[in-house]
Amino acid sequence: MVKSKKASVQAVKTRRPKVSSKKPQPSKKTTTRRLTSLPNPRGLKKYFEHLMIRIGSFLNRRPHRSFRRTRRRDYIRSLPLPSYSVFTHIVTKTLRQNWKIFMLLTLFYGMIIFIFSGVTSQDAFTNISKTIENAGSIGEMFGSYGRAGLILAGTVLTGPTSLSVDQQIYLMIALLFVWLTTVWLLRERLAGRKPKLRDGLYSAGAPFIATLMLVFLALIQLLPIGFVIVLYAALAMVGALSSGLSMMIFTIFATLLIALSLYWLTSTFLALVVVTLPGMYPLRAVKVAGDLVTGRRLRILFRLLWMMLLIALLWLIVAIPLIQLSTWASHVWTWWVFVPAVPIVIACMFAWTVVWCSSYVYLLYRRIIDDDTKPA
Repeated sequence: MVKSKKASVQAVKTRRPKVSSKKPQPSKKTTTRRLTSLPNPRGLKKYFEHLMIRIGSFLNRRPHRSFRRTRRRDYIRSLPLPSYSVFTHIVTKTLRQNWKIFMLLTLFYGMIIFIFSGVTSQDAFTNISKTIENAGSIGEMFGSYGRAGLILAGTVLTGPTSLSVDQQIYLMIALLFVWLTTVWLLRERLAGRKPKLRDGLYSAGAPFIATLMLVFLALIQLLPIGFVIVLYAALAMVGALSSGLSMMIFTIFATLLIALSLYWLTSTFLALVVVTLPGMYPLRAVKVAGDLVTGRRLRILFRLLWMMLLIALLWLIVAIPLIQLSTWASHVWTWWVFVPAVPIVIACMFAWTVVWCSSYVYLLYRRIIDDDTKPA
């Protein structure tokens, strides 16, 4: 019995495995991968169905077509807004009721702009003022207010252009944070809460990347105006605009391009407020803002132009007397030349300009969304 068991064990060990004549078949995983790599007609059909649904919803939301006549009865869309002066008073009253927090915000970011970006330096301001004062013909032509206006224009316009790349980036980041903080504080204050400036500084920066994307979009929309400026400089250099006909043709062409940029920027201004909502993406903010201005874009554009006019008047009222006072003080006290009073005030004016503009656009946005009238 023992020998028979040993023989059977040896027979099992020496037995060779049978080789199957069938070819190895691929596993189920590889076959499914090959099938999914092929174009799926059902997936393409669903994609095109979804695309047609989106196009249909877009046409329903914006019924007016380019290069097609729309009758006046079809594009009237209500926009219950107060008059220009009354709405300006509402914005000013809102800021006056919360003057402490917005004044601290202006001073805080004004000093940051002055320290890190240096919108304009004291040396640049001194050189510009001396150059204009030494030009006798300019002084006789414009007078004291004209000289102060030229100094203001030279100080503001040559300031950002003379900055380095790093300083320009710091300036843009600071102004964006002024915008975001102002909108966040206004939303909280109008909701009945009383946040502090610290809360706004810590919490308002969440949509910074989305807002930065919209700023890049606004720069792209400003390209037609930039093209007009470059074209005018090139044509004026070669004397192509000397005749009246060429000047008229260029004026018509420039007007069309400027109108195109303003047409785009109208919805982008509102998108800068929409994008501050929680969970909002840049393209969706542009979509929502475009739906809001449909049928009433021109009325909103006039409000924004009125806002820019008021800002220009504010700069003239505040900065020109300050420059005159600084020029008088530099003649009385020689050490006043080294005091950067005008650059500090200009930096704070930059911050206050963004605070006022963001408040104006935000309150305008709230008035627009209160009216839920659909486009005709």
